[in-house]
Amino acid sequence: MPSKMRLDASLVAGLAAFAGVADAFWRLPCQGRSGLARMDPLMDPGEPSYHVHTVHGSNGFSMDADRSTLLQGSCTSCAVRQDKSAYWAPSLYFIDNETGDSELVDEVGGLLAYYLLTGEKVVPFPQGFRMVAGDPFRRNFTLPVPDPPKSEWSGDAISQSALEQKALGFNCMNYAGQAEDSLTRHYLPEKKWLDENCPNGIRFELMFPSCWNGKDKDADDHKSHMAYPSLVNDGVCPEGFEHRTVSMMFETIWNTYAFKHRDGFFALSTGDATGYGYHGDFMEGWEDGVLDEAVKKCTNPSGEIQDCPIFDIQNVIEQNLCSFDIPDILKDEEVKNVKGGLPNNLKITWGPERAFPIEYTDGHDDSSSSSSSSSAAPSSTDSGISLSLPGVGDLGNVFAADPKTSSSSTTEVPAPTATSTSTSTSTPTPTPTPSTSYIENSVTQEIVWVEEEIVVLVDENGKPLKTETHPVEVVSTDYKTVTRTSSTVVQVLPTETAAQQPAKRHHDHLEAHKRHSHGHGH
Repeated sequence: MPSKMRLDASLVAGLAAFAGVADAFWRLPCQGRSGLARMDPLMDPGEPSYHVHTVHGSNGFSMDADRSTLLQGSCTSCAVRQDKSAYWAPSLYFIDNETGDSELVDEVGGLLAYYLLTGEKVVPFPQGFRMVAGDPFRRNFTLPVPDPPKSEWSGDAISQSALEQKALGFNCMNYAGQAEDSLTRHYLPEKKWLDENCPNGIRFELMFPSCWNGKDKDADDHKSHMAYPSLVNDGVCPEGFEHRTVSMMFETIWNTYAFKHRDGFFALSTGDATGYGYHGDFMEGWEDGVLDEAVKKCTNPSGEIQDCPIFDIQNVIEQNLCSFDIPDILKDEEVKNVKGGLPNNLKITWGPERAFPIEYTDGHDDSSSSSSSSSAAPSSTDSGISLSLPGVGDLGNVFAADPKTSSSSTTEVPAPTATSTSTSTSTPTPTPTPSTSYIENSVTQEIVWVEEEIVVLVDENGKPLKTETHPVEVVSTDYKTVTRTSSTVVQVLPTETAAQQPAKRHHDHLEAHKRHSHGHGH
């Protein structure tokens, strides 16, 4: 007779050990934002970038930053003091349909950088290592929707171009509903669907390649020294890239729900209204020997940095107080609330054509534009951990279950279909009326503790037979305020029930993790 084993969703360590498929990892919270500016020392060294980036990490970041200048920084906006690396990605904006003005969407809890020790003989990033993931000029998806089961991936489905497209995720956040798996929706849903289904915002997910050529710390395009394994976050590395580095993934939750009652849409700072061009940059800046030691010793499958004694951890207040100096050429540029469009007057594009050459609105000043961004113009090269537990599904989205089935060969997202979803918990929730306030010199964060019971049926040999997932319950909520030099949006979020999957946004639109304990602190 099968026996029952009761598990809390946060106890992923016990479940992973039971299933025998887990690898060690840690997730690095970067709850402070070190800066917001048109700066990109990889793609546009020494001059303004053509689009705005949200930057986390060392306050040694600059337009000419390298490892040495990052290490010279006096602080980091991330939780581990010994990590002076820099992590950056495009910012998200709300575009008002009536005025055409853009407003920066707030991050919820900052950036979460996963360091996943997936595969055999994993090596740390060498000192001075740099890489980019994603293609900022992509505006379409050329693969079947939804993703076929990974067991069926072969041929073109495991080309580097295909894997890069599947390394993006846009996860609807509704803590009262059923969680979505990571890296399964590869586009930015329409605002109407986000308003109706994602009361806790949307989580952007970006998996970096983890197969290294074993010799180059960087490349001219900052990409060709790396490749994706055959399953994006796991699998076999291609020939010439047999060395497995730490697997890195970015997660950022954006508070899109704050704009629920506004008429408009969302777009990346690159002018990308589709999400297909989401990308991220990483520049290594760990203190000497720390990352090497962490790869060897930080093997607790909990993923919590507190479980690794070699880390010197700082609190959220210290993280929020760390920022870098904006250069004179950019210090007076408005990048939070911009009249008439996006910062730097970037034209908003909907695809499916590639968004290169870069286009600007009539108000663009060529003298402030980046010239070296053209180095990223060629199409994608074609040279996360796979913690799926059979029969168990997703726990905190670290364990990303494979899509169940797909026979589609079209690249268009099918029309929305009705989908059964979890009902909201009866636990009292915050007042359902959104209230937005701007707080000067402080950051108010809502902390929500949730609990989910998972029942796994196993046979006498411990093999999973069936899984029963009970609704998520809100155990308690709290608020805390920390000192910060910049303002933020505070949103009291209601609980809603998730509905059908969103349709892909139309090109003429311009005319007309489940909550899991991963350190975001929301």
